[in-house]
Amino acid sequence: MTMELPKGFEFGVAMASYQVEGAVEEDGRGPSIWDTFSHTPGKVFADQNGDVACDHYHRYAEDIDLMAALGIDSYRLSMAWPRIQPTGKGPANAAGLAFYDRLVDGLLERGIKPAITLYHWDLPQPLEDAGGWRVRDTAERFAEYAAIAHEHLSDRVTRWITLNEPYCSAILGYATGRHAPGAHEGEGALAAAHHLLLAHGLAARAMRSNGAAGQQIGVTLNLEPVAAVSNSPEDLAAADRALMLSNRIFTDPVLAGTYPELARRTYADITDFSFIEDGDLETIAVPLDFLGVNYYFPSNVRVGEYAEPDPAKRTADDLATEQVVDDDEERTAMGWPVDSDGLRRLLRWLHESYPSLPPIYVTENGRACDDVVEETGHVHDPDRMRYLEAHLRAIAAASGQGVDVRGYYCWSLLDNFEWAEGYAKRFGLVYVDYETQQRIPKSSFEWYQRVIAEHREATA
Repeated sequence: MTMELPKGFEFGVAMASYQVEGAVEEDGRGPSIWDTFSHTPGKVFADQNGDVACDHYHRYAEDIDLMAALGIDSYRLSMAWPRIQPTGKGPANAAGLAFYDRLVDGLLERGIKPAITLYHWDLPQPLEDAGGWRVRDTAERFAEYAAIAHEHLSDRVTRWITLNEPYCSAILGYATGRHAPGAHEGEGALAAAHHLLLAHGLAARAMRSNGAAGQQIGVTLNLEPVAAVSNSPEDLAAADRALMLSNRIFTDPVLAGTYPELARRTYADITDFSFIEDGDLETIAVPLDFLGVNYYFPSNVRVGEYAEPDPAKRTADDLATEQVVDDDEERTAMGWPVDSDGLRRLLRWLHESYPSLPPIYVTENGRACDDVVEETGHVHDPDRMRYLEAHLRAIAAASGQGVDVRGYYCWSLLDNFEWAEGYAKRFGLVYVDYETQQRIPKSSFEWYQRVIAEHREATA
């Protein structure tokens, strides 16, 4: 199983606050948009919510023990903004900071490096009530929150991720309505995307102004390799539009300080882009110490019909493109196609497209499986092991082709609240019995443990 990965390559796992912590009304935490959304009937599978989730807020020590047994180098966690600032602004909630003190100190005691994501979708509800990511003020409030968190923890934490997947926050949250806050808008979604990126830049500047030594600051984008299913001009144009929406309206501003001209042409009937102010792109393109990349599946497209009848809301209906998945193509329990080489292609696309590309960490990658506890008490998940191995080999291949990839975070340590899918989908290396909160390491846990140990031995 030895992978041809660079010496010093880091292995980790990732989880997110609302998906695992629970304790939504404890120690002064305020409500988030996901509390509101998940308690709205019909928004989440079986009307489930994250009120308890994996009870990580109380069981974090047990979960750190699992991480230590796994042998990981780093744990990517997210802080819950409403635990730190219950209304999204004002002084820090001391009890909220104290939880992350306990968590970070527990990790460091076991030799595990914390990597903190400041925003993994749990926007304080009062900020959404005031306009959410549609408005500029939310970006400015985020920078204040980032400064509070960084000042408090930068003596122990050196790796910081501003945002997780702004595509999902903006497009799934404000265009398709599949995620919180559940809006279905045109210009509002595009403004949200811009203000999220602005928040990233403002937060990065705020953290750097703190002057702490040895800090690494980056952002995590969920990206796809995009290809047309034919060489027809119509399909090639469809692929360009799909690439623009999934990747380039985020990668171009962050990595090149510009928006693609195709976006301005495509969305001309939706917005005049007046939410972009002078100096914004310079702020968004603040130099990064690393780029986080989340990868799950590729995008193969052809020209299609508009799904949205209202031209003013045609932000995210794939822009008259159609996703193509072969009937015999392997899929995960989420219905996502499996293509490990897509990760290599994506990493190469970034490497070839952006001359200033910083080092990369694959900050999420994993597979949902229909896991069951066998009569023996074991959870055997060979499909997940095969998936993870293939994607690690894809990273090794990209590394061999010149891409600077420094680490890999498996999604996820624990089965958890999978957003609109509730608890129906399981991504974890550890099975969670949600009735008892029992943790059961799966076969993939033991497999990943061996991969990490063998890599260390091979590169010692």
